[in-house]
Amino acid sequence: MSHVEKLLSSTQCTHSQLQLLPSSHANEAGYHRPSVQERRFACLKPKDLKDGSRLTRRERKDWSKENVADMTAFPSPLVLPGDDIAIDVDYPHQSFDAWLREGDRNEIMSRKNVVYVAAPPDIDNDVSFISQWDTPRIKRGPSVTTPNVEDVLNYLKAFYHGLPVKLFPTPLSFTSWESGRTRRGSKTKSKREEPQYIGFNIGTECVRIRTRASPDETFPRQLNLDDLLDAVISMLPKDAYALLLIVKQDLYESADDTFVCGRAYGGSRVAVVSTSRYNPILDGKHNVDREHSWPASHCKDYVVKCCIDTSRPKKRTKLSSSENHDIASNDNTSSPLPAALSAHMSLTPLDLLPTTTQLAGLWLGRVCRTASHELGHCFGIDHCMYYACSMQGSASLAEDARQPPYLCPVDLAKMLRATGTTAKARYLALLSFCKRHEEIHLFAAFAAWIASRLDGV
Repeated sequence: MSHVEKLLSSTQCTHSQLQLLPSSHANEAGYHRPSVQERRFACLKPKDLKDGSRLTRRERKDWSKENVADMTAFPSPLVLPGDDIAIDVDYPHQSFDAWLREGDRNEIMSRKNVVYVAAPPDIDNDVSFISQWDTPRIKRGPSVTTPNVEDVLNYLKAFYHGLPVKLFPTPLSFTSWESGRTRRGSKTKSKREEPQYIGFNIGTECVRIRTRASPDETFPRQLNLDDLLDAVISMLPKDAYALLLIVKQDLYESADDTFVCGRAYGGSRVAVVSTSRYNPILDGKHNVDREHSWPASHCKDYVVKCCIDTSRPKKRTKLSSSENHDIASNDNTSSPLPAALSAHMSLTPLDLLPTTTQLAGLWLGRVCRTASHELGHCFGIDHCMYYACSMQGSASLAEDARQPPYLCPVDLAKMLRATGTTAKARYLALLSFCKRHEEIHLFAAFAAWIASRLDGV
């Protein structure tokens, strides 16, 4: 280790204690964590939701003990200032029963059960300038390899184990919409010449896609997300349950947006995800704390720091002994979250002069997690309000990095019902993928989390 690396490592957080309950800000925001009984009922099927299912005092006590243990696998959402839940604490909770009764949810049928993933479209020669639109406008920074769609596909095969997950077979490309105003073969265009529209060739037709200049000037140009989603609806194969399109370009949805990373039209079974803003060289711009990405996002010191409001003094929040479920990170490292943190910390920290290979792995993990999240909406799964969960909503890229890759018990029940697989088979498929990418922090941590969970499945 060089002198610089030793100096930097001495300032690293040790993540000595893990926060398993919501932050102190949750109370201020008005978030009330569902009770043990509410969380239990949220996982139950309609046939189990009868008067006879009411918990006795002994059952409540036994379940509480089990829940304390499970909190090292499925802790509460952190609810930090600016987080999605903190902004909208009244967002409805979607239980298993509510999901099952959801009118817009599409049942999987044998003739419509394939999850398709469409690779980033090619760029035709007559609009070659579009290739510059996914390059960040920053003064310095390493060149990081864009996530490989095959890796994303293989992750989704494991995440949605039980269903066929395939590459979309039709070649896609961005082309000219206003050919008369496009200089053929031009590699650069002035701001005045940038096209308002580009064409999206989906094989059967060419769809008009609106573009605009990036409001924060991070990228030269953005594509309209709604136009892309409408195009993806037209692309759905007959045997498709869902279709995800991955694009490299930055996206916007409405005039008020600075950018969006993705969106799903769940009822229409389509989703679009952009890789652009997940590029690690933009982490400083978006206040992404790599050191406290999941699972280190549950570091108690970090959570407390995020909740400090220096604008006015506050009374110290005291948790009762029955509520204080925080644990030392080195306590029982065979438990899922401590095991995940141990694996995360065993690798070279990502904020200590990371290599381009490490940054490429970081980028891949982010895209995989977002892709699985957006496809989850195609299965009718709403944003999670029960636990820290892959299906939580996200209000920023900083929050996105703090969220886990796993599904909580409520959303896992929905997923298993939809895919027809078992928890063990799904975990084994994910573990196999993660072990093939164990040099990547997210997947090393997820592998350790899964291995611990498998002991209890």
